[in-house]
Amino acid sequence: MAKRKAPEINSSSLADLAFLLLIFFLMTTTMDIDSGIFRRLPPPAENNTEDIKIKERNVMNVMVNKNDLLMVDGKPSNIRELKNLAKRFMTPNPNNEKSPEVETKYIESLGDVFISKGVISLKNDRGTSYDMYIQVQNELTRAFNELREEMAVNRFGQRIEVLSEDRIKAINDAIPVRISEAEPEEIIDRK
Repeated sequence: MAKRKAPEINSSSLADLAFLLLIFFLMTTTMDIDSGIFRRLPPPAENNTEDIKIKERNVMNVMVNKNDLLMVDGKPSNIRELKNLAKRFMTPNPNNEKSPEVETKYIESLGDVFISKGVISLKNDRGTSYDMYIQVQNELTRAFNELREEMAVNRFGQRIEVLSEDRIKAINDAIPVRISEAEPEEIIDRK
């Protein structure tokens, strides 16, 4: 008896089928686009070696150590308090000697407004987790956004997203985002 050959499956179109499936999944799959933290960087400094002196009352120091523990002005704090602390610090309070200094500035659409000279200084340990870093950035951004929203409602009776571009620019000029971020380094835990 002669041995029969087992029937073979024609696989010549298998590569075409795999290619079509690949194209199908590439076309129908959505991918999340990573978005960064929007910050406008200051213009490059001129060759000035002179240090800028900022009064202590004008600086709110925020530090995060390698254990993701937060300190605000040398006192332990937590992420849930950070937004309110930043808002309170950045709200112009010309009658309080302990609050940051303010300057009066005329801004088109707003008139004369008090502008805080406060700066939030952020310093992270090299071991700070990325999650904690983003949480701190989000809370600081929320503080500035809420201050701007409150000004829009108080001055114009509308939420900021429905205002004209001129009014939004005026509010942004009245409440500038002043966050100074230092280069990460080893932060020593003080107990």
